[in-house]
Amino acid sequence: MRVSIPRRKFLSLLSATIAFTSSANRLVSEEDGRPPVQRPRSTDGDDRFEPQWDEQFTLTVGNQGADINGNSDRALQAAVDYVNRMGGGTVHIMPGKFTLRNSVVLPSRIRIKGSGADTLITKGESVTANISEDSDWYDQEITLKDAKNFQVGDAVFIQVRNASHDGLDTIKRTLVSRSGNRFKLNDGLRKNVWLKGKPTATSVFPLFSSEHTADVRIEDVVLDGNRANNVNMNGNYGGCIFLQDCNRYTMNNVTARNYNGDGISFQICHDIVVENCHCHGNQDLGVHPGSGSQRPLIRHNKLHDNGIGIFWCWGVRYGLAEHNSIQRNRNFGISIGHCDTDNIMRFNTVVDSGKVGILFRDDARGKDFWANRNVIEDNKIINSGAADGIGILIEGQTRDTQVRNNVIIEKRGPMNRIAIKIQKDVGNLKLESNTIEGYNNTVVDKRQ
Repeated sequence: MRVSIPRRKFLSLLSATIAFTSSANRLVSEEDGRPPVQRPRSTDGDDRFEPQWDEQFTLTVGNQGADINGNSDRALQAAVDYVNRMGGGTVHIMPGKFTLRNSVVLPSRIRIKGSGADTLITKGESVTANISEDSDWYDQEITLKDAKNFQVGDAVFIQVRNASHDGLDTIKRTLVSRSGNRFKLNDGLRKNVWLKGKPTATSVFPLFSSEHTADVRIEDVVLDGNRANNVNMNGNYGGCIFLQDCNRYTMNNVTARNYNGDGISFQICHDIVVENCHCHGNQDLGVHPGSGSQRPLIRHNKLHDNGIGIFWCWGVRYGLAEHNSIQRNRNFGISIGHCDTDNIMRFNTVVDSGKVGILFRDDARGKDFWANRNVIEDNKIINSGAADGIGILIEGQTRDTQVRNNVIIEKRGPMNRIAIKIQKDVGNLKLESNTIEGYNNTVVDKRQ
């Protein structure tokens, strides 16, 4: 049956339809068509959207006069755990010094706020003891030959040679009970700790640490690793801050210094922000965006007097490092390599690097394992290396690299120094509008 609609009514309906459609289009999400969340409510189990509350729970911790008082990891951890029980909030660390015997372990949805330079978190001298009895992978205890310097509650870093391949196995645990020199651990070993592997336990640990957590801020605090009195802890396991499998952490106005290892290290962590931080005097790396980390943002930091300023590890992608002051690092200002692709480094000042200002590593472990499709632009690279130093060194089969608008300066005399060196197997490379001063060897291209 045909329905006839008067023209005036038809135009009115058409106008209303257009208005509704236009309004609906304004609500449609750009990603997949679902309406955007415009008025979020706190809904049980929904950890993606949360209202912006005017006030959240805050707990103070200090040496005295705070909600929780003390000068050790126990006071800090008690404050963190209390705030976590409240569903999140802020731990405000008052001025004072805190000397740790174990890491402060962070949960999700928490803010750690210090009092700037007046909040100092450090650790004592590390001690090492030989392990004196065999423990299997399923055991949850170790026996120390000399335990006089160890207490229940201490962190221990266990190292042992693997009986199968002679590599070094590493285990991080806490001592939770004891009878004489025999200690129970907070978790099973899951690796064999056999005397034939010459196992040891050492009191080294990250100052702040977390695994499998998200949505955390750390700000306005000084972390000092007491480097002179501690053995080295590899940055894949420790640092002033060490994160493993975490998402959406922001570190702002944090000083991470004097650690015998890395300043800030995060492994397989995504959307990590390191900004306005000062990482200096660390034995190894200033900032270590670790293996598999996606979309790190590293900006407005001072990264001085470390082994390397920024070390892009394996498979770090879609990251941005900008406006960083990177000075006097003993080896490289910036190092990038194995599968670190699609990153941008811009507006950084890289000065007085011990060997190379910016290094593209030759990580020849497979078919296409190089740092491809990266952009180096608008940086200042000054005084790199000794008499044979290099401003930018591109090694291996690195390809699709853009190096543009950089200023590469040598103020100490040309010597045998090279501004840009390109090794023979490097693939597609775009050099554009770079300013080079003070070098006899401006661009050395081994491909030619």
